[in-house]
Amino acid sequence: MKEQQVLITGGASGIGLAMVQKFAAEGARVFFIDTNSTEGQKTETIEREKGHQVTFWHVDITSLDQIKQKIQTLSGKLHALINNAGISHIGKLENTSEEDFDRIVQVNVKGMFLVTKAALPKLISEGGGAILNLCSVAATMGIPDRFAYSMSKGAVLSMTLSIARDYVDQGIRCNCLSPGRVHTPFVDGFLEKNYPGKEKEMFEKLASTQAMGRMGKPEEIAALAYFLCSEDSKFITGTNFNIDGGFQNLKM
Repeated sequence: MKEQQVLITGGASGIGLAMVQKFAAEGARVFFIDTNSTEGQKTETIEREKGHQVTFWHVDITSLDQIKQKIQTLSGKLHALINNAGISHIGKLENTSEEDFDRIVQVNVKGMFLVTKAALPKLISEGGGAILNLCSVAATMGIPDRFAYSMSKGAVLSMTLSIARDYVDQGIRCNCLSPGRVHTPFVDGFLEKNYPGKEKEMFEKLASTQAMGRMGKPEEIAALAYFLCSEDSKFITGTNFNIDGGFQNLKM
């Protein structure tokens, strides 16, 4: 995707950061959104020092006006949008508060809706492009204590299929990725907070639930994302790709 323009949400850490790095290394012009201005600016600086074309936007994806204003500054064709930004939540229905539920919906569902709504006219007007949504294996299987999160990812899968169907005739391809457990800073923070002194033990326990016996790497998710946004995948749309080390289909 050399010289092509890509917009990535949630690009300052974890899987999103790996995507920014992958697309930039392949020569794309990368614009990425995050609410963490410190990490966002740090990533922009590091990538530019490598000679990569990377621009950070400090934008709230739940604000349509903010998103529209930034997208209007883009000159030239937008080739791909990757909706990666999202938050997690642990809990069953009975111990999920209304505030927690609303927060998950605002970011994981409404945020994705608003960014796509803002970017879609530009994608269509310039001949189409790729939209890739970050889903999860939680969308299609029952995972304990993940009620609100799983609900939001089910919505992501449905949005993906609807967008793919509605805009296929206008040159839009829309797919989604469903990772299993991926080793990111979020995982480390979760273990440190909830299992102090037992981080290593719990990490190994979580990793062992996947058939390959390990967690995924952000770089592995980014590599598949790159393929799905490239011309090599131009016959693929309306598809959910599990990238989970066999977590869903190879039950242990």
